[in-house]
This record gives sequence, structure tokens and C-alpha cells, in this order.
Amino acid sequence: MSDNTSDNSTLSAAETSAQDRTSPESHRPIRSYVIRAGRYTDAQKAAIDEHWDDFVVPYEERHFSTEELFGSANPLTVEIGFGMGDSLLEMAIANPERNFLGIEVHKPGVGKLLHGLAEHGVTNVKVFCHDAKDILAHCIESASIETLLIFFPDPWHKKRHNKRRLVQTEFISSLLPLLMEGGRIHLATDWEPYAEHMVEAMEAVEGVCNINGTGNFWQTPDRPETKFERRGVRLGHGVWDLLYEKKSA
Repeated sequence: MSDNTSDNSTLSAAETSAQDRTSPESHRPIRSYVIRAGRYTDAQKAAIDEHWDDFVVPYEERHFSTEELFGSANPLTVEIGFGMGDSLLEMAIANPERNFLGIEVHKPGVGKLLHGLAEHGVTNVKVFCHDAKDILAHCIESASIETLLIFFPDPWHKKRHNKRRLVQTEFISSLLPLLMEGGRIHLATDWEPYAEHMVEAMEAVEGVCNINGTGNFWQTPDRPETKFERRGVRLGHGVWDLLYEKKSA
């Protein structure tokens, strides 16, 4: 989600830009998120204390099979950057026959999701609280993801920060081996310049096709409407969805 924040020390945009100028790119990878100070509610704190081990998978540089994580081989949906977890929780409750893996660095958001999972007795969700690029590079088995979700990632509005946008041709191309044949990638944003960037980046990915036609947005997406999205619509923001499918080899 676009508010990928955490309880660690603040790193402002200005500081990020300064580091870009002083640190060689080869020594510090570009991050698609910024770690900012975050506040926990009592419920989030309690959920982290009581349910972390039930749902959160410790990061290791090894492949985790779907069966190992969930105890079943049900179809796997992965959401990158689930924010406060509202849509992920709703999807998991509505689809108990599917497995859902959420990746998020924002610990208060993880805490909110854990609270909801425990409250509703959900058992088909696991979480990585770690950089998504590391998780996808080291922890997911090939051809195991049926659906990959990237909803409302940080748009990095300023042109000099556009390189930090998560949706890039090279990054998406690197994920294709993780998708099963016919697997889908669903993207959504409420920032029109980022929507245009997404189209350009995705249309350059070899091995996927736009289900709604080249360059077209998805007009009737089948995803939950989030609180964040509703607030944006009230403020007059548009919302743009894209749906791509992995082509047969």
C-alpha cells in the first residue's frame, strides 16, 4: 500500500535524496518504500504480542512451499504491501478455499491485520514482515503463485524519485517465474501519473498479456474497496486497475 511505514527511525524524502547523491547505487539497493515512525493502537500491540508467531513467518533465504506455510496446496494469492490489511482480510474471509500470503514492512499495519485474523478465526493467511523484494527473490517457489496483487503502492510523486516505484518492467519480469501458467497480476493505484507509468512498464514485460486489451485499464475489478480508496474517492481521486495474465510457454 502507499503508506508503507514502520516503528523504526524516520527517514525523510530529503534524507533519502541526500543518500542517493552520496551513496553508490552498487552499494545500496534502491528501496520502493521509506521507513517512518509509526504509532500502535492498543489492539495492534496486543495482536503483535499474542498472534505474531501464529501468522508471521520469520524471514530466511530459502524456499517455503505452500504446503509448509499453510498445510495445504490450495491456490496461492500474494499481496505485496498490504498496508493496514483490510482488503487482504476481507479476501481471505470470503475465499477460505484459497491461501493468502501478505508482505508488509509497516508493523502497525501487520498488527491490525493480525488482530482481524484472530478476531475472525482466519487460518488461510500468512505474513512476511520484511522487504518484498527479498521475499520474492528468495522465499517463494517457482510456479507457485496464482494471483499477485499490488494495490496502491507508494506513487513516489516527484520525478527524481520515480525510480523508486515498485512497478518497474525489470522487477515485474523477475517475478514471472514465480507465477504459474495463466497466473495473474492485479495492480491498482489512485495516482493517474503512476497509472500511466504502470501501463508503460507492464506493456514492456515480455510474457504477459493485458486481459482487457493492450493499454487498457480494468473497469470492473473484483477486489474489495479499501478504506484508503474510499477516502480518495471522496476527495475526488480516480482509481485505475490493471489485470495481466502470464502467457503459456
